[in-house]
Amino acid sequence: MPLSDTSIRNAKAQDKALKLFDGGGLFLFVSPAGGKLWRLKYRFQGKEKLLALGAYPDISLKDARKKRDEAKELLAKDIDPAEVKKEAKATAAALELEMATTFEAVAREWFSKKRHAWTPGHQKKILSRLENQLFPILGAKPFSSIEPGDFLAAIQKAESRGAIETAHRLAQLCGQVSRYARIMGLTRYDVAAGLTEALTPVQTNHYATITDPAEVGHLLRAIDEYAGEPSICFALKVLPFVFVRSVELRGAEWSEFDFDAATWVIPAERMKMKRPHTVPLARQVISLLNDLRNTTGNGRFLFPSLFSASRPISDMGLLNALRRMGYAKGVMTIHGFRSMASTLLNEQGYRADVIEAQLAHGEKNAIRAAYNHAEYLAERRQMMQEWADYLDELKANNN
Repeated sequence: MPLSDTSIRNAKAQDKALKLFDGGGLFLFVSPAGGKLWRLKYRFQGKEKLLALGAYPDISLKDARKKRDEAKELLAKDIDPAEVKKEAKATAAALELEMATTFEAVAREWFSKKRHAWTPGHQKKILSRLENQLFPILGAKPFSSIEPGDFLAAIQKAESRGAIETAHRLAQLCGQVSRYARIMGLTRYDVAAGLTEALTPVQTNHYATITDPAEVGHLLRAIDEYAGEPSICFALKVLPFVFVRSVELRGAEWSEFDFDAATWVIPAERMKMKRPHTVPLARQVISLLNDLRNTTGNGRFLFPSLFSASRPISDMGLLNALRRMGYAKGVMTIHGFRSMASTLLNEQGYRADVIEAQLAHGEKNAIRAAYNHAEYLAERRQMMQEWADYLDELKANNN
C-alpha cells in the first residue's frame, strides 16, 4: 500500500530499523533513533543498488516520488542514477572550489598574509587598488580561468585615462597575486608575467616628484620642521594641499579668498589658461591661512617677499627651501607637488576628469570648461578634503 503523509508522520522508531515501502523501489528508512531517510532500491546491469534521496521532512513524499521517477527515467536510458548523483556532487564541489578561489578571494588571502609587514598607509593603498580598480573587473573570475588578457583589460582602464604610472603599479600588483596563486597550486604559471610589456612606458618626468606614500610623509614632516622665512614656510605648508602652479600660489592675494565659502578663486589673468580657477579649501588649509593672517593679513599678498611687501616670494625661494631640507633637483621640485597629487589621486580611484579640472589643465572648449567647472565643483570639494586628510595621515605615520 502506498505511503501517505499521515502514515509517514505517525511512523515511530522501533528497536530495529523499519522500512516503509511506497512502490517502485522507493521506501522510507526509519532508524531506531527516529531518523527518517528516503531510499530507492533498484537494479542496474544485474546488480541490486541503493540510492539515498534525502531525509524526511526536508524531502517530502511528493519530492521523493519525483526523485524516484527521475531515477527510473535514467535507468530506462541505461544510465546509473547513483553515478549521475556522484557526478553532480563532484561538479558542485568543483564549483564551490572555484567560488573559493576567485581572483578576489585569492587576492584578499594574499593581502591578509602580507599586510602585517606593511604600514597602515601602505595597506590602505594596496587595498584601494584591489577594491577600486581590479575587483570590479576581475573579482568574480575563478583564478584558474584568468588569462593574461583579463589582467590587461583591467590594467588598461587606468592607462586609458592617462594614469600610466598607476597602470604599471597595478601590473606589479597583479603579478604578486598571480605568483601567490601559482605557489598555492591554483594556476600552473604566473598569468601576469610580462604585462608591462603591453603598457605605455612610464615617461621620465621633467619635474621630479615624490609619489611613494611613505616618502611623501617624510617630505611633509620636513616641511613642518623647516625653520626659514615665514612666507616660504607657510607657502610650502599650503602647497601640498592645493597643488596649484608655483606662480599661482606665490601671487595669491587675500582678496581672492572667501573664508565663509572655504574657496579660493584665482582670477583669469593669473591663470595659464586665462580662465578663473576655483580651489576648494580643506579645513587644514583654512587653519593654516587663519594663522597666516596674523602675519601678512594686513597686506596684499599672502606670501610677501622678505625684502618688499609689494611683491610676493620667488620660485627660487621655494626651491632653495627644498634644497636646504635635503631634496635635490632630481628628487623633488615645486611643480612636483602637482605631479604627486595627480599620481596619488588617480591611484586612489578618483575620476580623471575631476582631477584634471582641479589641476586646471586646459579644456579648449570654453563652454565645456564652464560646464565642467560647475559639474565637478562638489566632487572636487570632497576630493580636496579627503586629499588633505590623506596627507595628514601620511605625515602622522612616522615609520
